[in-house]
Amino acid sequence: MPTFDQYERALPRYRDVDRLAAFTRGVYGWMCAGLAVTAATAWLVSSSPALMAAIVGNRPVFWMLAIAQLVVVFTLSARVDRMAAGTAALLFIAYSVLTGVTLSVILLVYTGESLFTTFVVVAGMFGALATYGTVTRRQLSGFGQFLFMGLIGLVIASFVGLFWHNDGLQFVISFIGVIVFAGLTVYDAQRLKELAFATSAGPTSGATIVGALALYLDFINLFLFLLRFLGNRRDDW
Repeated sequence: MPTFDQYERALPRYRDVDRLAAFTRGVYGWMCAGLAVTAATAWLVSSSPALMAAIVGNRPVFWMLAIAQLVVVFTLSARVDRMAAGTAALLFIAYSVLTGVTLSVILLVYTGESLFTTFVVVAGMFGALATYGTVTRRQLSGFGQFLFMGLIGLVIASFVGLFWHNDGLQFVISFIGVIVFAGLTVYDAQRLKELAFATSAGPTSGATIVGALALYLDFINLFLFLLRFLGNRRDDW
């Protein structure tokens, strides 16, 4: 029968497990909330011809929205440790809304069936990758540096693709994008352990929002890159 000392030594380990579980629930809860806000916003905007005309038909407006997204991401990443939890949460929701606005056009370009199919595939893929990143004991810090370099290359290639419309280049960009963000999903899921023990692990804390934002970005980008392979365009596009 275990002694009192054995119970006492085991107590911190159980507390760590509870702390990680509480933090993880908060992160995935916020990530799912962000995805729901994005989906609802995209549907509402795509249902309004006036809003779609203002966004799709007005390139300066679209670029302003894209720049606003970057500003929110950099603000959250750089200042979250000096930011009130409520402010971080509001910025995350604001970013989810902006993303929904900019992605609303895909609801008009692709069929609803292919969008649903891609979402199901990405959800299953994301769940498997995140689970592996959470349970694996292999340290992925070096892997993260490699993925960051791949992400930089992907951004540069995507920028080139804006001006050089080549089907072969677009295929390569999409393929690399899936690989990079699949790897980032595993890496970010493992990194949640470090974030959990560096914060109070409340349901709404700066670290919780940062973790949710990272996984949210992984999911959205996986969805967009896989959509290029699995999506079927509507006849009028």
